[in-house]
Amino acid sequence: MPKTRIMYIENKSASLNGPARIGRVTFSKTGKSISYGGRTFQSLKGSGFKANYFDTETGERFWISGPRKDGKDRLYAETASPIEIDADVAEEYWRNIRSKP
Repeated sequence: MPKTRIMYIENKSASLNGPARIGRVTFSKTGKSISYGGRTFQSLKGSGFKANYFDTETGERFWISGPRKDGKDRLYAETASPIEIDADVAEEYWRNIRSKP
């Protein structure tokens, strides 16, 4: 069974503050790529600016990381829209990551 994890996913292709969400990603067998929402992402291997992955089909850049316990996942939180949380992970996210009932 493929490894999955709840992650923070932010599209950085248009600006430093892009659409962001919390969702469950699936890691490839080799661990070299991540799948989410029908898209496949590969690491920029440290060569990205404010991004660490790119969409293998479109080239769009993303920041994908483990979500923070304090919920401050965005680099520039004060100027950005709210982070959406996928319904299928919401309960687990609030209970296990944010430690809220």
